[in-house]
Amino acid sequence: MVGVYFSGTGNTKYCVEKFLSYFNESQPISIENPDAVEAIKKSKNIILGYPIQYSNIPKIVRDFIHQNGTIFKGKKVFIISTMGLFSGDGAGCSARLLKKYGVTIVGGLHLKMPDCIGDVKALKKSLEANQQLVKNAEDKIKNAVDLLKRGKPTQEGLNVFYHIAGLFGQRLWFYGKTKNYTSKLKIDHKRCIGCGICVSLCPMSNLSISNQKAIPSNKCTMCYRCISNCPQKAITLLGKKIIEQSLIENYVGK
Repeated sequence: MVGVYFSGTGNTKYCVEKFLSYFNESQPISIENPDAVEAIKKSKNIILGYPIQYSNIPKIVRDFIHQNGTIFKGKKVFIISTMGLFSGDGAGCSARLLKKYGVTIVGGLHLKMPDCIGDVKALKKSLEANQQLVKNAEDKIKNAVDLLKRGKPTQEGLNVFYHIAGLFGQRLWFYGKTKNYTSKLKIDHKRCIGCGICVSLCPMSNLSISNQKAIPSNKCTMCYRCISNCPQKAITLLGKKIIEQSLIENYVGK
């Protein structure tokens, strides 16, 4: 078994790591790592994890599946989707794509985790509430692993009712936000000090430094990694100012 994932602020990575730990498996591999493709080729059973955006999968994950569809053929995939509130068929979005490439979908698991949209007030919770979310997710992961080991894997996000919920709950209204990469990332040059942290973290190489300031391009996958790690809180996407920088390290091990 191998775990592959995409994670912006660490929520999904943490959940996939926790899931694999019950099988004594090695650390999961980010889809940004070239080794992920070889790992998928060598394993029959795959755990695929990603966050949900507007009841859809991130564009970077969709592209990864399409670009590497042939290596998924014949694999058995269990899907883990993380979300701040609701996804409907978060696991089903990738399941439908993977089935086109000859994949057997073993199961799906939806996990609520601390909200990572740091420049919007909605969904913000106290530290204690976010820690409880993580604890609840850990308990749910353990239960899902127990069911999988018993041959009764959870099927969250995979049937037609989940599909309808995801479609009419968000995706139908916000499909344009996840259909393509976005050019809406904004840098406050009065705050930016040109440290380059955002450049080094961006999974899309969407940022660069020019005249000691960070410059965004038009290929942002909305992972909020740069926003949550900027020491000057100079980067925004949906909102106009940073309300909270969200990283999984803030909510575990305290």
